[in-house]
Amino acid sequence: MNKIYSVITGTGSCIPTNVIAGKHFIEHSFFDGGVKIDKENEEIIQKFADITEINERRYIDDSQLNHDIGLIAAQKAIEDAGIDKESLDYILFCHNFGDVKVGSNRVDMLPALAAKVKLLLGINNPDCVAFDLIFGCPGWVQGMIQADYLIRSGDAKKVLVIGSETLSRIVDPHDRDSMIFADGAGATILEARESQEPVGILSHKTQTYASHAEMLTMGHSNNPYDSSGNAYIKMKGRKLYEFAVITVPQLVKQAIDKSGIDVKRIKMVFIHQANGKMDHAIMKRLFKLYGEDTVPEKLVPMTISWLGNSSVATVPTLIDLVLKNKIDGYEINNGDYAVFASVGAGMHINAIVYKF
Repeated sequence: MNKIYSVITGTGSCIPTNVIAGKHFIEHSFFDGGVKIDKENEEIIQKFADITEINERRYIDDSQLNHDIGLIAAQKAIEDAGIDKESLDYILFCHNFGDVKVGSNRVDMLPALAAKVKLLLGINNPDCVAFDLIFGCPGWVQGMIQADYLIRSGDAKKVLVIGSETLSRIVDPHDRDSMIFADGAGATILEARESQEPVGILSHKTQTYASHAEMLTMGHSNNPYDSSGNAYIKMKGRKLYEFAVITVPQLVKQAIDKSGIDVKRIKMVFIHQANGKMDHAIMKRLFKLYGEDTVPEKLVPMTISWLGNSSVATVPTLIDLVLKNKIDGYEINNGDYAVFASVGAGMHINAIVYKF
């Protein structure tokens, strides 16, 4: 007997063209605990790159907003899927800060970014429902989980899921952690497919550790002389690292076990690009949970060194690049099993087991 599964039929991404290297921050004044850091910026920037593996990141143009790059990714995904845009049942736009104009640091979420994208796509069908999902960096993964629920309920056959963010508009220039964040967008078309054999989304798992939410919040500038009243994204890096390395492997294992797939059959893990060393530690701990001492070669494609952390956009962008054969040494074929996983503000953790 056939069952309904949720299958990716199209992907797209928007990678901003403005390359921001370490030298961009050379004239910044970095503070910690209200005191200017007594080190040369060259040393601060190099140590940051060594810890995170981030050498470059991408920022959008001054004339662009978050929904603009989300729209570009969406258009590419629709074209890749070869579908009529009017046949979409839902548009889910996953983000955290809405549209933020350059220099304003003010959030605009009205109307919803999903509604803005629907308008600009020229979709007239009122039964195409457009709404936003705010879920920290794991937003796109959660959007895919919500889309899977909609499809398996019979309420939808085609869903556009966008993950897009412009963190460059919300970072504190006086905070070293600001060098982690970047801009970007990724999108997928998820469609219902009848199949006797399991395919597409096989299982998923989500957790929320609200008691740890203080690790990633909004707060005042590190510069004690900043009287603007603006709020900036703030992260307790070391605590977040420790939290993620302990909790993410356990959750990913739950998702894999729920799918019934042997971990050795997982061909690729598309993990949120937050910190290179953290991602490697998460993978090592995951395989330790299965009694394995080593992580398989070519399991985890990485873009963080040149794209930085674009929050909800990292995982869909990574998937799009791999499927379009744009990351050397990584290739997905029909029948391959993969994991999508993320962690971020909330603190939320989630994972999907997927069969291509």
